[in-house]
Amino acid sequence: MNTDKRLPTLPEVLFVLVSFIVIMFLFVSQFGFPIQLALLTTWFMIMLVGLRIGHSYKDMQQGIIKGINDGMEAVLILIAVGALIGTWIAGGIVPSIIYYGLSIINPSIFLLAAFIICAITSLATGTSFGSAGTAGIAMMGIGASFELPIALVAGAVISGCYVGDKLSPLSDTTVMTASLSKVNLIEHIKGMLYVSAPAFVIAGVLFLVTGFFFIDSSGSLNQAEETMSALSEYFNIGWYMLIPAAIVIILLAMKKPSIPVILLGALLGSVWAFLFQNVPLFDAVNILYAGGSIDSGVAFIDELLNRGGIVFMLDVIVLILFALGVGGLMEQTGILRVICNKLLAWADNAGKTTLSTIISAFFGNFFGGAAYVSVITGSKITEENYDRLNIDRRVLSRNTEAGGTITTPMVPWSDGGVFMATTLGVSTLTYLPFLWFNFLVIVITILYGFTNTFIWHTKMDDNENKPENQKQVN
Repeated sequence: MNTDKRLPTLPEVLFVLVSFIVIMFLFVSQFGFPIQLALLTTWFMIMLVGLRIGHSYKDMQQGIIKGINDGMEAVLILIAVGALIGTWIAGGIVPSIIYYGLSIINPSIFLLAAFIICAITSLATGTSFGSAGTAGIAMMGIGASFELPIALVAGAVISGCYVGDKLSPLSDTTVMTASLSKVNLIEHIKGMLYVSAPAFVIAGVLFLVTGFFFIDSSGSLNQAEETMSALSEYFNIGWYMLIPAAIVIILLAMKKPSIPVILLGALLGSVWAFLFQNVPLFDAVNILYAGGSIDSGVAFIDELLNRGGIVFMLDVIVLILFALGVGGLMEQTGILRVICNKLLAWADNAGKTTLSTIISAFFGNFFGGAAYVSVITGSKITEENYDRLNIDRRVLSRNTEAGGTITTPMVPWSDGGVFMATTLGVSTLTYLPFLWFNFLVIVITILYGFTNTFIWHTKMDDNENKPENQKQVN
């Protein structure tokens, strides 16, 4: 076995990063190949560098497996959410939410309502995927019925979903970030409120103003009425259709494990399809895997609701597995370590340290393809600088969420980007300009860093090297 391993040089790291971007551009934009093939090709490109610096194929294979294993929970959630989407549509749960939403929400305030509803759902459940796959799909249907730009609606939905993904104590990324940063969970959430609260308010105002000034309420109602009519003809609509949604939200709010809870919700959707939507029993069960098919007579409703089932998520799952493999290879070959070393040498104040954490976390999404990878790269690559500069680790955990969790839906091949695009039916680059909450979190976080606002410091005991007290610098 070759034991003469070394870290890659900076030119070798740049070769990998530039090659990654070139491969993505050529395969997807020029040749029209699936993005999965681009990621798989990237594996071999990184492996060439790995072999050059002394790694064996077996070592790199272990890196791939570890990278995939680190993100396996996201894959399992995707499977569960795929099943849930299919049965909740066939069972009339999502159509009922759309129907009631159309009857009570005014078009001019709809964007704000969608943002807040998805935020509340994600805060209560702790999952952006589950929120988008349930409340998010319903909001997309309502928005389309009001003849709103579908990308703008998706922006409001995803912005709301990531409020809870970032702040909820039930969110896996929130818990994971606090743990990796060695910060108490509640203190981590409190620290994030200094950024998230103003970002939430400003984003809400932007969605509200956009609704008032750019949406013709009178012209939207005819389409809404047509949609309600089509839904009521094709589905049995009733308050009892919302029971599975209430059960799932309550169980998640009680901190029950997300995967079995979502699968239970999917099973309840099959039961509802059989009991209330006249779907044959075996077909109702099969929808869990294969999804359903409807023909309501309204084109955009059919396009929106003909989705779901585990099969619906298979392409997404393959993509995420390949992306996780890229992250594992970069970790194994030391590429991330070299980037870490360069950032440590550059970041000599709070502003640069904040920016370096955001960049490191974004690298986890861009090159690792998953929020789980991003919170690891963001926290672990830059944690030494916070200790060196006596900056409280609450700032580290807050900055990691800003660069990691928040940027996940911005990367087309990340788990969040692929899931949101697939579930909501809008490409990542199309909805990207409207992720106002996400962008505001990043901007405010960087602003705080360079203005030394809400940057907490620790006074270190030279003998024990532990925090003795804290002071806030504004």
